[in-house]
Amino acid sequence: MSIGIGLTVTLRVRMGAHDAHYAGELVDGARLLALFGDVATELLIRLDGDEGLFRAYEAIEFLAPVRAGDYIEATGVITKVGASSRAMAFEARKVVTSLRSPDLSVSAADALAEPVVVCRAVGTCVVPKDLQRKPRLVLPALSAPPPGHAQLPEPRPIITPPPHIIVTPPSSELILTAAIVGAETTRQQTKWLPITAQEIADEAARCREAGASVIHLHVRNPDGSPTQSRERFAEVIEAIRTKTDCVIQVTTGGAVGMSGEERAQPLACRPEMATLNCGTINFGDDVFVNSRKLIRDLAQRIRAAGSVMELECYEVGHIDEVNALVKEGVITSPLHFQFVLGVPGGIGAREDVVRFMASQIPAGASWAVAAVGRHQRPMTELAMRLGGHARVGLEDNIYLDKGVLAEGSAPLVARAAEYARGIGREIVEPSRARSLLGITA
Repeated sequence: MSIGIGLTVTLRVRMGAHDAHYAGELVDGARLLALFGDVATELLIRLDGDEGLFRAYEAIEFLAPVRAGDYIEATGVITKVGASSRAMAFEARKVVTSLRSPDLSVSAADALAEPVVVCRAVGTCVVPKDLQRKPRLVLPALSAPPPGHAQLPEPRPIITPPPHIIVTPPSSELILTAAIVGAETTRQQTKWLPITAQEIADEAARCREAGASVIHLHVRNPDGSPTQSRERFAEVIEAIRTKTDCVIQVTTGGAVGMSGEERAQPLACRPEMATLNCGTINFGDDVFVNSRKLIRDLAQRIRAAGSVMELECYEVGHIDEVNALVKEGVITSPLHFQFVLGVPGGIGAREDVVRFMASQIPAGASWAVAAVGRHQRPMTELAMRLGGHARVGLEDNIYLDKGVLAEGSAPLVARAAEYARGIGREIVEPSRARSLLGITA
């Protein structure tokens, strides 16, 4: 890891009446960005011994209102160190708030047991090489311990929890997967859904150009209905191969209600990669059945086909099932997990879920996030910030923005790739993805 990555600085400031710029004593968002600027300056001083320059923000999100009297805690962390550039991630949290209730005094205020995130941003600063006087870290000092006779108030003090620090991992390589067909999305929902072999191949090529290195593949009958036909998969795989060098990852999940034999048909094509669904869940109004016997049968079939598995986990318990499969010797390393979030009946699409699931997988395993509908963008971007990989595409979400249909999966891939580069992640080519996933010729 480069010197300086993970260096963190926090400032806490009370917003005064002079900071209020709008009606209702609302504070201008520029005030929060000024705090981030102060945090960035301190980070540069501690790393380089120079105030440097703030070059640009790659992303800014204003998430909650700030008013006069609120206490704002602004935290910044260095996520990437270049020759002269320093990428940083910022988060501002409201830790104390004025109450503004007609039943209370005008000076009433509360410390928040759970801080409210009001703004997040990603930016880049520059310190020219000739101004880098160190480089050595001067770390922030820890607070002095309280005197021995200090007494805690009763019944219990409010201890503000620490911020979630976003640190780019030592390896910034990122695999983007495009799920371009799926089994549930229909042409009635979006005209951009590819169905024919040529349409799927063309979309795969567009996704490759946008940054995808893996194509997660379902196929359809001519009428648009889902199928696991070996012949149909062979036709589509051949068409994709003529257009792009992406890793082709076939589904063994198929569609709800298909038998195990039907779901296993694509393995006859000996794909480089195949999915293994690791447990039964309610799937909307249906039940997606993956009995323990079926999971083990499909796992053995995937191994026999010479394919690398992607372990699809719709619940935390599915990770435990993977651990059981490893212990039994049914599956072996390398392990690549896919956390599928937000399916009605499955685990929710929340930051605490992603963090917990990522903490439960075996050491050395890789992981990615797929999330449905409106959850796709925030959850995959969270995964990228936390060091995971990401899957986007029409299988999971058909909208680019609220009410705006994505014109295929490629625009969703392009947006994800742009965000990844903005936070210092490196989009890998298919050849590198094969190496990271353990795919051999």
